[in-house]
Amino acid sequence: MKIRNYDKEHDKIELQMTPMIDIVFQLLVFFIMTFKIITQEGDFNIKMPLAAVQQSNPEPPSVPPVKVRLRASEEGILAAVVMNDRVMPGDTVGDKFTYLHNEILGMLGDEVGPGSLQEEAEVEFDCDYGLHYRYVIEAITSVSGYINQEGQTVKLVERIKFAPPRDPG
Repeated sequence: MKIRNYDKEHDKIELQMTPMIDIVFQLLVFFIMTFKIITQEGDFNIKMPLAAVQQSNPEPPSVPPVKVRLRASEEGILAAVVMNDRVMPGDTVGDKFTYLHNEILGMLGDEVGPGSLQEEAEVEFDCDYGLHYRYVIEAITSVSGYINQEGQTVKLVERIKFAPPRDPG
């Protein structure tokens, strides 16, 4: 049996880096060119309750904070919407949120821009423990803004915070 001696340098496989770099740059250019910058959906300025209450003396806002209480039935379905101790009328959930939206719109007005009431307005939600999440989202949507007839987003309240959760017992 003959054993052939062969040169190990001929068995090396050399990778061509130039085509790989070309592909990477083509992919990079493709993703940069197709990237569309849009307003993020659900981007709210929400303040969650902290573990400990801090003592400070902030300046009182020119628009008093709006307190919205969302009451739930035993099954977690929205039973009532109360804004500043006033129960929102309506037979259906949609009617209650429409009335809440109209009250916020009437309180803040249509003017949007620097120094407007929309920048200073603040809504605090106090939700029952067992309330379904979709009602909280509908409430945030009804006070945060709307889309006008031209398809533009009109912001109403940007400062949204939540009261500490109540004990379900």
